Amino acid sequence: MSVVVGRSKVATKYGIVAANQPLAAQAGVQMLQRGGNAVDAAIAANAVMAVVEPQSNGVGGDLFAIVYDAKTQTLHGLNSGGWAPAGLTPALLKARGIVEMPMTGIHSVTVPGAVAGWEALRTRLGSLSMRELIAPAAFYAADGFPVTDQTAAHWQELTGKLLTEPSAASAYLPRGRAPHAGEIFQNPDLAATLQRIASDGAAGFYEGPTADAMLSISREMGGTMTAADLKEFTPEWVAPISTTYRGWTVYELPPNTQGIAALIMLNLMEQFPLGDYGFHSTAALHVMIEAKKLAYADMLRYACDLRQADAPVEQMLDKSLAKSRARLIDPKRAARAVEPSVFSGLTSGHGGDTIYLSAIDRHGTIVSLIQSIYSSFGAAIVPTGCGFALQNRGGLFTLDERHPNVLAPRKRPLHTIIPAFMRKDEVRIGFGIMGAWNQAQAHAQFVANVVDFGLDVQQALEAGRFTKATFEGCDVSIESLIPEASRQELSALGHDVTVVPPRTRTFGHGHAVMSDGSGVHYGASEPRQDGAAIPEAPEV
Repeated sequence: MSVVVGRSKVATKYGIVAANQPLAAQAGVQMLQRGGNAVDAAIAANAVMAVVEPQSNGVGGDLFAIVYDAKTQTLHGLNSGGWAPAGLTPALLKARGIVEMPMTGIHSVTVPGAVAGWEALRTRLGSLSMRELIAPAAFYAADGFPVTDQTAAHWQELTGKLLTEPSAASAYLPRGRAPHAGEIFQNPDLAATLQRIASDGAAGFYEGPTADAMLSISREMGGTMTAADLKEFTPEWVAPISTTYRGWTVYELPPNTQGIAALIMLNLMEQFPLGDYGFHSTAALHVMIEAKKLAYADMLRYACDLRQADAPVEQMLDKSLAKSRARLIDPKRAARAVEPSVFSGLTSGHGGDTIYLSAIDRHGTIVSLIQSIYSSFGAAIVPTGCGFALQNRGGLFTLDERHPNVLAPRKRPLHTIIPAFMRKDEVRIGFGIMGAWNQAQAHAQFVANVVDFGLDVQQALEAGRFTKATFEGCDVSIESLIPEASRQELSALGHDVTVVPPRTRTFGHGHAVMSDGSGVHYGASEPRQDGAAIPEAPEV
């Protein structure tokens, strides 16, 4: 199928790193050229992203990854989502007059998981030292970097939020304003934080001066975090969950992430001949939008931290369930509400500031990695002298004690960020598309673009998308890259369509790397952000 795109996919026999910012992708490539593997490349790229796109990610946030080991042809899943402090309970919040889980403030802060995730990945699957991996990020933090166009525009929009917290304003508005595009931004406090990680690994973050600063600001603001909450946090290696879709196997991480919603969507979509309907056809889009509603209803009802509660994962992915649920999709009318309904305490539309990156090395090992501090600049709480914002991921708990995602000590909240992977025969694709509740539905659209409509990875990322940020109603945002005729026909079916210009953050932005089994590797980076897919250069 012919699709007009702004970029061509990158092809090489060597490695590729695709990230939101070229400096980050280049740092990952540097690790490949030093003899490192895809895991080393991903950690280095993520560390630089923590410096150059601070509103979206950083050491104050969480990390999830899927790693395909080409040598053993095995998949590894890492959940490095942080937990709630042991002292943070529904009873404590209610005693303080808080009846809904806050999306801001110190009680929305959970233990950051990213640095522990780097350490877990490096120790088990990497080959370079933490000092080598952190060096590019520490350099950019100390020496400064030119702020890119999209990041500068987003930063400017967030000025008001940063001004509400003196610690955040001091760190991120050094001239009393957001940096302009092309302006050099330095973060010496973050450089010092990164140097402690480079020297001592995870212990340089969860213990010592950085940990002391996090605990100090928590106490000042009435929080409950303790030294034990930080020191005792450990990531969890998990088996990815999967479903088949027209001969492909698609993998996500299990709950507490929303990844299961992408797989449920695909199971529902598989009941309809989307390829026969046609790319960006009204019928195909209608099915996908309606499948999103059903999939998210189930995900919101059951997804939780499986260490502390149960979710019927196997039943949710059962193909026979998909067949019966698919019969709820009316081809002539958009559904205004589906069961189960949204549970009490969870709100829509928050968050959306995340980074995704993917890496492949010359041997075909692939890393699909995502990292976030949730809302823009997270909780906008910056520990003194540290140069990073703490995440507000705890806002995704509920205080409804009947729900499996209820707040509890050392529990992980429902999580929006998800890496993904798909395979068929000798083809392997690591992919992801960030953006709050956009992610699972964007993943399903990417898979359909590849499988049903024959697009390559670059085309599949660039193609116009829809997103439904809410969990009820018929509202849906549709990118103007989708034909006007299809948009009008969707409106006639009862969808409340909002047309959004191309290349905005509304639909997230993603990357992909691919091996086709012949020794050729491909990379893709969509133009909705400042990113790039950069190939490794051979020694010459």
